[in-house]
Amino acid sequence: MKTIDLIGSAVSNTFRSKTRTILTILAIFVGAFTLTLTSGLGTGINAYIDDTVSGVGASDAMTVTKTDDSATVGPGSSEPREYDPDAVSSGIPGQTVIALTPDDITAIEDVDGVLSVDPVRTISPDYIQAGDGTPYVASVGSLIPGQTVVLAAGEEPDAGSSTHEVALPVAYVEPLGFDSNEDAIGQTVTLAITDAERTQHTIEATVVGVTEDALASPTGSSILTNDALSDALFDAQSTGLTEEQADRYASATVWFDPDATDDEISALKDRLADEGYTGTTIADQLGTITTVIDGIVLVLNAFAVIALLAAAFGIVNTLYMSVQERTREIGLMKAMGMGSGRVFTLFSLEAAFLGFLGSAIGAVIAMIVGTGVSGALSTSLLADLPGLTLIAFDPASIATIIILVMAIAFLAGTLPAARAARADPVDSLRYE
Repeated sequence: MKTIDLIGSAVSNTFRSKTRTILTILAIFVGAFTLTLTSGLGTGINAYIDDTVSGVGASDAMTVTKTDDSATVGPGSSEPREYDPDAVSSGIPGQTVIALTPDDITAIEDVDGVLSVDPVRTISPDYIQAGDGTPYVASVGSLIPGQTVVLAAGEEPDAGSSTHEVALPVAYVEPLGFDSNEDAIGQTVTLAITDAERTQHTIEATVVGVTEDALASPTGSSILTNDALSDALFDAQSTGLTEEQADRYASATVWFDPDATDDEISALKDRLADEGYTGTTIADQLGTITTVIDGIVLVLNAFAVIALLAAAFGIVNTLYMSVQERTREIGLMKAMGMGSGRVFTLFSLEAAFLGFLGSAIGAVIAMIVGTGVSGALSTSLLADLPGLTLIAFDPASIATIIILVMAIAFLAGTLPAARAARADPVDSLRYE
């Protein structure tokens, strides 16, 4: 019997006992359905995290701050904290950090493994206003190379442009008087900032983009400025300060070898710590989130595997019954010259075909259900997380699941297939 004939025979034999076959396929379906959904859940969430990683910063950069050994009072405590003249705003309301000076920047540059250092300035505008409309309190964020934002309209401010460009958070569009995100593009807004002499300066900028809030946005609800606007705001804010007073930074971005291993990055952090600085990478910021999600998906996958193992016993039972019922047929096939290997292959193919049917049906229905649920949630419960597709399906993952289930089914069918292969043709033909 040729291979193509074996496959055709295996497919037709599968449906000899339709009820038993359908029940076995349903058992496989449950496992494959669950495994596909949990895989899609992990794919969707991790893809969203991967998309927002670039919003936090480049993978070959870390944020460095000065270690504050005097901070004995936690951020959530109501106890007062001792005044430190070297403290500056971290950019988060109510939180301060020890300022980095030009000497600190030089010291960080001299640490082995540091390729370059970009100081991060703190800019604190008074308000933002469109025309004669209502002024609103705003904070300023900026992008470092490697960072991106999720845009609702327009584009990111051009770092190389000499004109003042700004991207507004989507929450500011309507309050500032714009009809839509697209309507805001090209409009002029005014930013006010007060200097050290208590004189207020106003600077105009052109709106070039509108940003969405993301899981790990680099600017959060801050307005996003280009270098030219940041320089203008910082210079205005620093009016009346000495150079030493102006050159104080909340943090610095340290660039290191993009091919550095985890151990090398850890060693770099240790060297920075020895010099009195604390380094934080993207993995440190998002690692916990990813670990928790992967853990949840792993647990859900474990339940799916348990369901598949239960289905495997159903395959064993189905094929054992099939071997029992077809004993004389097996004897006839062997008496006509079919070898034990061919008999084993025939029953193994039946098992694999059962696995294919159950897994394929389970995967297809899971994709339909998952897509529907994800679409519904994206416009309701998850509407505040733009860009998130809760359940996303990767074709390679789906194919892997189907092959995995077929492999489990094939292994489950080896015992009854081996029994059929060992059957004695004479005894089989006499079987009643």
